[in-house]
Amino acid sequence: MGRNEEFKNNELEALYQPVSIGNLTLSNRIAMAPMTRGFSPNGIPGPDVVGYYRRRAENEIGLIITEGTLINHPAAAEGLGRPNFHGEAALNGWSQVVESVHQAGGKIIPQLWHVGMARQIDGDNPNPTALPIGPSGIDVISGEKLTVPMTLPEIDQIVKAFGQGASDAKRLGFDGIEIHGAHGYLIDQFFWEKTNQRQDKYGGDLIARTRFAIEIIEACRQAVGPDFPIVFRYSQWKLGDYKAKLAETPDQLSAFLAPLAAAGVDVFHCSTRRYWEPEFEGSSLNLAGWTKQLTGKPTITVGSVGLDNHFIDFFTEGKGAKATSLTPLMERLQKKEFDIVAVGRALLADPAWATKTHQNRTDELIPFELGVEKTLS
Repeated sequence: MGRNEEFKNNELEALYQPVSIGNLTLSNRIAMAPMTRGFSPNGIPGPDVVGYYRRRAENEIGLIITEGTLINHPAAAEGLGRPNFHGEAALNGWSQVVESVHQAGGKIIPQLWHVGMARQIDGDNPNPTALPIGPSGIDVISGEKLTVPMTLPEIDQIVKAFGQGASDAKRLGFDGIEIHGAHGYLIDQFFWEKTNQRQDKYGGDLIARTRFAIEIIEACRQAVGPDFPIVFRYSQWKLGDYKAKLAETPDQLSAFLAPLAAAGVDVFHCSTRRYWEPEFEGSSLNLAGWTKQLTGKPTITVGSVGLDNHFIDFFTEGKGAKATSLTPLMERLQKKEFDIVAVGRALLADPAWATKTHQNRTDELIPFELGVEKTLS
């Protein structure tokens, strides 16, 4: 018997109901979370990438959010094989992905990304002579100053590169974009006091530190017009500091999110390690729940959906991840705490996760620790 047999059909069916984001209607409330893969040699997504996304689109995924795609800047990447979102060859590759996903009945948006100071100076990277950039040149994990702070012309260059990426996404037929502002990467480095010690208009208190992101959102909005969906992904936790918080209270979170929403965000993608954990004391709401309540914007929740531990455990402690009941998730969805559910590792391991779950065939699901070896499938 499947793990979701405790649900009445209409309860589980709530996950498979259509949802609209502005003019974009999704067939259900399941999103594929963005997951870095590194299978695009020279930054160019090939036929295997096309097949990878098509298989998920064929199996009841309402919205596919691609792995992080690199904006046009020489230091955007950390590691090899990350897909570019610039240049004729890479954009032609993404065009094939979009066409294939649409043929399968799916919707897809690219995640636009710059890693900032997460790029290792001595690492295996594209453009190996390009130094990492960040608001203050401070390493995310060590807190050491490794490079000089970004100049105003560099900031302007990055803002324009994000805007160009948004424009190209619309031209290629994508259904929206996601801006990666989470996990201690470049945009998030401007948010975080530890890595942003600037004294100019891009530094200061938490609200002032949103200026860089606001300019990127506005550039993207100008590039795509009023009706093209813009998703913004953010997190409290950072690389190397999983207890970090940008906002310690709901009031601080409200102040932080308000200028981002006003700049043109349609949906907030709220990254947590476990979706069931409350964000602040005194309430069971998770980060997506609080974000929706404070901004009135639709939200995406994410974090170990369908699994019993978070992804860090797998890589740092070697712990496997077992499938678990979706009961807590459905309870929150039915309370309208969030609008869309992003699934990561479970869907990476098994392209048919959504279909098998919908059909109560969860005993057929491929375990993550086995499926992770088949990320090309």
